[in-house]
Amino acid sequence: MQLTASKLYNYLQCPHRVWRDAYGPQVEKIKETNPFVQLLWDKGVQHEQKAVSRLGDFVDLSIGDQQERIINTKEALEDGAQLLYQPVIQHENLLGIPDFLRRLDDGTYIAVDVKSGRGFEGTEENGDENGPKLKRHYAVQLALYTEILEKIGHSNGKRQGIIYDIEHQEVSYDLNLPLGVRDKRTFWDFYEWLKVEVLHLLANEKRNDPAMAGICKLCPWYDSCKHWVTERDDTTGLFYVGRSARDTLKDDIDLTTVSEAQNLDVDALVAQKVSDKQFLRGLGQKTLEKIKARAEIMANKKMPVLYEALNFPSVQYELFFDIEDDPTQAFVYLHGVYERTPQGTKFIPFVAEAVTPESESKAWASFWSYIRSLPSGDFVLYYYSHHEKTTYKKMAELYPDVATLADVEWLFDKNRAIDLYTDVILKHTDWPVGSYSLKAIAQYLGFKWRDETPSGALSIQWYNEYLKTSDNKILDRILLYNEDDCIATLVIKDKLVKMESVL
Repeated sequence: MQLTASKLYNYLQCPHRVWRDAYGPQVEKIKETNPFVQLLWDKGVQHEQKAVSRLGDFVDLSIGDQQERIINTKEALEDGAQLLYQPVIQHENLLGIPDFLRRLDDGTYIAVDVKSGRGFEGTEENGDENGPKLKRHYAVQLALYTEILEKIGHSNGKRQGIIYDIEHQEVSYDLNLPLGVRDKRTFWDFYEWLKVEVLHLLANEKRNDPAMAGICKLCPWYDSCKHWVTERDDTTGLFYVGRSARDTLKDDIDLTTVSEAQNLDVDALVAQKVSDKQFLRGLGQKTLEKIKARAEIMANKKMPVLYEALNFPSVQYELFFDIEDDPTQAFVYLHGVYERTPQGTKFIPFVAEAVTPESESKAWASFWSYIRSLPSGDFVLYYYSHHEKTTYKKMAELYPDVATLADVEWLFDKNRAIDLYTDVILKHTDWPVGSYSLKAIAQYLGFKWRDETPSGALSIQWYNEYLKTSDNKILDRILLYNEDDCIATLVIKDKLVKMESVL
């Protein structure tokens, strides 16, 4: 089988995906493309078309079957074409289709890949304190194209590439740079290692197991792998036990199931770690204790546990809050509040009905007018995860005339706003479910979304469809979904209060 950029990317997303695509039970693979994934593809195509219009005249090699395109690409390279669009380059089992190949002054070529994300990573939201750095999944794809160019004699050997990113910036990728401060391997070294791993899987010389993770939900193998994990009582069925921890437990102490994990002798394992630094590497005492506790709850107790009192504030206005935003456009299109007072409940949405700064600003201003109309000191905002606060900080930079960063900090002060996920669920509870997401816990508690396919990702797809059609039925669907997200937050909060009452 041929090694391609998509296979390298798939491995970095999920090391099992490569093998399962090649040898897995194809009858279990979802054939329909997830609508949100399709949206991302469409957005990528749109961005690529914009790049095409900006990068200058080119030889179009996107037409024809693969073999025809390989031949045409070879001819264009030999003719010294300045810019090649959608070329197909191959050497033995390495196959690459970069978006562009650009001719350099020395007559060699460099790969240019168009991406609908930023060329660097390292933002406030992901907590990278070292500033921007190259993205591994971009780098390995450029490395594949660069190696093929080397093999076919059209590279200067400097091992560099270019990412044309969502902001229409050309970001230079020097593949000789180290991965990071701690990992001194270069991006090229990382590519060489990754290439070997993927080739072993493609040849069926190596096989790894499925695992459950948050990223799995958009994968066509999600149901298949989830069934595998459940059927085998695999430890990745526990919250926060990922592939790495699962494999370490299996390799070091032959532990493979949730049922076995509830019997961990943590003290003995920690004592062994003191004398053997490589034993259960990456799994400290607190992590082992959490694994054991969650396994006991999952396999035996089968009910949630609250470890200490929460003391939620007593106020007249409880606001259960959730936003909907489209990261492909960096745009917030809905601020939803489910308000509960002694007089009753009501859902209050603030919608941006067009992707314009004016519409986004207007919706946010309406939200703030509502907040400022409430009696000071007599309301509390409940939300689920840091995303709302992080997003509002960014909006304060865009629209300081609506709300400043100080306003956002005031709103999200711990005395007035409570992140149920970060500050309560993670710190003070455990649940007999494999995910502590809003949907997983609310559904465990019996709450049902009224939409048949409730999903934040699909909400983005619905909104983009609404923008095209102006169909109010689609907008109503978005509002219904957001309202249910807010109500689910209320359901979880009320369950926590009940759990607290029996401490």
